[in-house]
Amino acid sequence: MSRSVLFIFVTLLVSVFTLQNAEAQTVLIDYGHNERFKIEEKGPLHLSGLAEILQTAGAKIEVLAEPISDKSLERADSLVISGAFAPLEPAEVEAVVRFMQRGGKLAVMLHIAPPLKSLLDRLNVSYTNGVILEEESVIDSVNLNFRVNRLGSHPVLQGVNSFSLYGAWGLINQDKNARVIASTSPIAWIDLDRSKIKKKEATASFGVVIAGDLGNGGFLVFGDDAIFQNKFLDENNKKLAANLANWLK
Repeated sequence: MSRSVLFIFVTLLVSVFTLQNAEAQTVLIDYGHNERFKIEEKGPLHLSGLAEILQTAGAKIEVLAEPISDKSLERADSLVISGAFAPLEPAEVEAVVRFMQRGGKLAVMLHIAPPLKSLLDRLNVSYTNGVILEEESVIDSVNLNFRVNRLGSHPVLQGVNSFSLYGAWGLINQDKNARVIASTSPIAWIDLDRSKIKKKEATASFGVVIAGDLGNGGFLVFGDDAIFQNKFLDENNKKLAANLANWLK
């Protein structure tokens, strides 16, 4: 066999292997906890734009409507739980943990935080008892909506200078294996007494994205799920979504 023919043969083998490996990267989108924003819907609050970005990155997307278990996660490389309105059962939480220990990746986006408490507790991540009101980089004079430009180092933030949030919960890491990678200004606050007036409320720099490691895998927790909804996929949020897609697979 000539060197040129051998080179072509090896190149084809590498290409086939790469294609097979790419096809093996499956992202499961959780539908089993009363999620209301769907990847197949085109409306402004749905996630079809995120689905397209995942597919463009080479991911195979599947919906997980059944309970989370070791078996239901067998076919997955990563799991996305976005906008859950119902809590995970204890057995589901432990299945997610084992999934990450085996090398799986998890992305969680909060719409309302309490339903995810059991999972977040297991990840040693806690959340504020209200959404963040920002005083800097506010969008359209609405304190709930703001741009985040205090960013750390993580693949999901590569090339991202800022991104926008639209009603985010503050996040606190309670473990050395997790860290805040994006945060608000130091004058953001939580309306603890629901007065809509800044009085004696907690004022601080709040985490809005936390990254962590667990076993051979890892997780990202976003304090907002609107960040990847169709309506809010501006240029910066699209870049963040593209980075997320590459991290997941």
